[in-house]
Amino acid sequence: MSSTIFLFSICWFALCFYKLRFSLHMLQIEGYKNEKYIEWTEKNKDKIYTQKDKIYTAICIINTVFFVFATGSGKGNTSQYAMAISIFTSLLLILKYKEKYNSKKPLVFTPRAKRLLAVAMGLTLIDFIIVVLIVQFVSKDFVKYFPLWSGFLSIVYFFSSYYIIGANFVAQPIENSIHKKFYDAASDKIKNMTKLTSVGITGSYGKTSTKFLTAAILGRKFNVLNTPDSYNTPMGISKVINNDLTDDYEIFIAELGATKVGDIHEVAMLTNPKIGILTSIGPCHLETFKSIDNIMRTKYELIECLPDDGIAIFNYDNEYVKKLADKTYKEKILYGIKNADKADVYATDIVVGNTGSKFTLCINDSGTVECETKLLGEHNILNILAGAATAKVLGLSLDEIRKGIADIESVEHRLQLIDPGTGVIVIDDAFNSNPDGAKAALNVLASFKDKRKIIVTPGMIELGEHEQTENEKFGENIAAVCDIAILVGKKQTVPIQIGLQKNGFDEDNLYVVNSLNEATKILEKLTKVNDVVLFENDLPDTYNEN
Repeated sequence: MSSTIFLFSICWFALCFYKLRFSLHMLQIEGYKNEKYIEWTEKNKDKIYTQKDKIYTAICIINTVFFVFATGSGKGNTSQYAMAISIFTSLLLILKYKEKYNSKKPLVFTPRAKRLLAVAMGLTLIDFIIVVLIVQFVSKDFVKYFPLWSGFLSIVYFFSSYYIIGANFVAQPIENSIHKKFYDAASDKIKNMTKLTSVGITGSYGKTSTKFLTAAILGRKFNVLNTPDSYNTPMGISKVINNDLTDDYEIFIAELGATKVGDIHEVAMLTNPKIGILTSIGPCHLETFKSIDNIMRTKYELIECLPDDGIAIFNYDNEYVKKLADKTYKEKILYGIKNADKADVYATDIVVGNTGSKFTLCINDSGTVECETKLLGEHNILNILAGAATAKVLGLSLDEIRKGIADIESVEHRLQLIDPGTGVIVIDDAFNSNPDGAKAALNVLASFKDKRKIIVTPGMIELGEHEQTENEKFGENIAAVCDIAILVGKKQTVPIQIGLQKNGFDEDNLYVVNSLNEATKILEKLTKVNDVVLFENDLPDTYNEN
């Protein structure tokens, strides 16, 4: 009997472990923010409480009820039968959990993730003990009444996803202490590197691309270190400074990210920038910022953190950035294409093709130079201007800047042109999407004349009250450019479908699927020589509608 109870207990903890691991994955995708995870659970109850979870819990409860009535009516000892049923159903559910669920970005077992999972499992152990002790206290025989407490534990398992919230709350003081330690060490280190020039880049979008291409241009003259990929949080940047930044580097370029007011101030104080670049302001992360004014205030924190002799670089084509630039009295450089007459760094004679772009770079007080780049889209020329403005500040010649621009390679998943030699060209713009970026991507797609144009997209997210309208506009723009549209997410893409209908898109050429895997299977059947396929945005696993 005791070995049977032990087996059930092992099975129960295994079930809790698998459920908590999935919950931890979703929490990690949501940036370890409880409020965002709770919001996700409210929208995805079918993933938290799966059909198999419901069946398992129902069987255990029915088992418990049957045991109680059978025992009360004196129908002999039903414990062994109840145990067998509980263990059997537990094992079946474990076998289901052993099947790997599809994920685009797998759970990374960082030290923080391991700590959270350990704390969450500790909380389940506490509740396990409490349930058994209560049954023992009331019945004086927890072995005989195993079916009773196994039924209660099935309910505990059913709601065990919420233990990860408790674990995150309990572990927060520990995480804060660890973060502060790394943050302080990184801050002290960079402030003592007197020969280093730090460059901070922020904006609603364009900051990652601007970071990489600025590094490529400055690399013509300096030894440059930039934060990798989308490392833009205090912990991520601290890790780069502590582990990778040495005295050999002359320039450090950091991308500064934010989801709420005060975030940019925190990372700006960490990186100690002498030069600050503000690439754009738009409705990204509007769900957390609540208003454009809050986004403007937050992004401007970078400029406020610059020293008195610091230099602010502004995208003067962006209406919101323009307002911030006009109120700035620190030394500033303005760049743009549309407002070239008021900009210090601008581009003329722009020729955008489907293999790259050509333009004339104009820098006030320096002159002009003809430039070529492999990057696609006019918006990337705007990003290049930010890099050229930084190069101007740091004393690069026009020829050095021109060569640096020619050196720039496509940034992965950001309008990256891929030609696998099959006759089908792929434009990978899957990193993320925003209204301006989506429009620019469609413009690039439209530049492929005499080719059938296909788009695969789940649309745009985190645009707050603008999300419905912007996705409808996106649908209208898709209808004007694309021959075939594959939309990922039947619920998520409803506004895009409305926009497509408004512009008379042929429904026979519209495919709506639940996952990228389904979209890929459709592409395998549809694509042929002379097609060009645009992948616009790729939502994280928390938005998967499977």
